[in-house]
Amino acid sequence: MSSDTSDTLVRLEQPEGRTQWAFEHAGRSYAVFVVGGELHVTDGGCPHNGGPLAEGLVRDGFVTCPWHWYSYELATGRCRTAVGYELRRYPVVLVGGRPHVSLPAAAPARSWSEILRAHARSGGLSGESVT
Repeated sequence: MSSDTSDTLVRLEQPEGRTQWAFEHAGRSYAVFVVGGELHVTDGGCPHNGGPLAEGLVRDGFVTCPWHWYSYELATGRCRTAVGYELRRYPVVLVGGRPHVSLPAAAPARSWSEILRAHARSGGLSGESVT
């Protein structure tokens, strides 16, 4: 992921004695892992079924989801358990000697009318009539 003007830098604060933890930003959950002195930031929920990855087992550079045991390589996001799943990762950069993660800017909030219009344009009821 490239850092462009729409990305937001968020300072990473490592809790005392922890090598993995979760945090929220702009309504989304993220997980942070320290492996071999290197920070890895991923989505907080497992791509398979949303399990809390920050509570998973980390071994040999892989995190394993505590819910269904799907395992992801932290360096690449590749799932070694099943084809078709990939863990989204976010770059960590140093700013003033302190680690920050580069996160995509939050999507602008939409009104109910915008949501309903988009739903109607996409064929929301699949053409079925309601009686």
